[in-house]
Amino acid sequence: MTLTRREFLRRSTTAAAAVGLPMFVSSRVFGANGEIRLAVIGCGIRSGTHIAEFGKQKGVRIVAVCDPDQVRSSAAAKNIAKSFKYTPDTAIDVRKLLERKDLDAVSVATMQYWHALITIWACQRGRHVYVEKPLSHFIWEGRQMVHAARKYRRLVQVGLQNRSILSWAAMARWLREGHLGKIQYVTCFANKPRRLIGRRSTPLPIPPTLDYELWCGPARKEPIYRDKLQYDCSFTWNMGDGESCNQGVHEIDVARWILGYTGLPRRVMSIGGRFVFNDVGDVPNTQIICYDYSPQPPILYEVHNLPKSKEFMTPKKWSTPPDFKGTRVGVCVQCEGGYTLGPAAFDARGKRLKSFGPAENHFVNFIDALRSGRQEDLHADIEEGQRSTAICHAGNISYRLGRTASIGLQRKQLGELACWREMHERYVKYLGDIGVDPDTSMLGPWLECDPAHERFQENDEANRLVKGTYRPPFPVPEV
Repeated sequence: MTLTRREFLRRSTTAAAAVGLPMFVSSRVFGANGEIRLAVIGCGIRSGTHIAEFGKQKGVRIVAVCDPDQVRSSAAAKNIAKSFKYTPDTAIDVRKLLERKDLDAVSVATMQYWHALITIWACQRGRHVYVEKPLSHFIWEGRQMVHAARKYRRLVQVGLQNRSILSWAAMARWLREGHLGKIQYVTCFANKPRRLIGRRSTPLPIPPTLDYELWCGPARKEPIYRDKLQYDCSFTWNMGDGESCNQGVHEIDVARWILGYTGLPRRVMSIGGRFVFNDVGDVPNTQIICYDYSPQPPILYEVHNLPKSKEFMTPKKWSTPPDFKGTRVGVCVQCEGGYTLGPAAFDARGKRLKSFGPAENHFVNFIDALRSGRQEDLHADIEEGQRSTAICHAGNISYRLGRTASIGLQRKQLGELACWREMHERYVKYLGDIGVDPDTSMLGPWLECDPAHERFQENDEANRLVKGTYRPPFPVPEV
């Protein structure tokens, strides 16, 4: 393997080649300086980055912004007018937006429960797509998104920005040259402080500026008993997927990339809980997951959304979560002779041996690929997004099928992987540090995966969560 990103990425495109992926996408010819007309869909926090990064590129014009909340779309339009001296149109309904003739691409910055429908609709209408992570809300719909991109020959970039950080490719090359010996396992982690989302006694009023029907889309339309409408929906299974997917897809993508894995593990298991909080959230705020690829190295994931100990559970100290080797969020590749942490390598004693290279602009890469018309120029093609997101969903499916279990039952089920048992002991110690009884944990089952079909073996309950459910009239179509 060489150092170049393109050749490194080519190692993980074999599955796409097997289904006849077109390496050239026919479209309106943009050329080096032709104008690319783009719409930003979803005008929340993340849209600000989309607007800034696309708007500043030469030859890109944001012709419209779209959001069911008129306050948000108006604010986004004003932001564009102030930053780039022109005013885009605003839209409420994405379906009407996609009927426009002057639209080449869309940038999807909504919550993930809307990603699949918007991406598929956009591809069907001949638009290229930049879609945020995680790619999908369910494994099955992510595969339909891939099918749509291929069927309609559209370029779809996923917001996995690590794919544009050249250091990961350099690190993978260095590791495969054997500088630290064999890779034993990879630990991914997200220690991000989160606060409770509330438990109201009466439903939250819906603002008159919001089309609530459109905002809910394919998710259940129901009264809201949390304190805030926007974003905090990500801490519910109805519209979100928890930290291990929302943040975790970044780290899992890097781990899978380094290890060369192209699909689901052989089996998966999760333990965790939503501890301390008395709110309406139902995703875990403390979680550990084992993605078992045996006989190849496993990938482990751990989430801590709470402070590092009971003494830090005050408003002023709350933003002090645990860390992993001094780092809050990242990827650690453990090898026989040392480890890597982030973009650096260390020997077994923790002495820094080497740091790795720079980053590129993920949004620029998408526009460059539109101009070349070549799918292989994308740093994070939709197939890569599907593979990494599906792994994260698999871990959460184990958790969601779990039952409250004693620490004895937890240890009995762990198996023989030493690194997994060590992570569990670290988990148990942490619960003690924050004053939580480990016997209140949710113990998920070992789920045997069927990687070829992105399903689970002989488990109807798990496979129902693979397919997901959709509210009429917003079903995700089979493509």
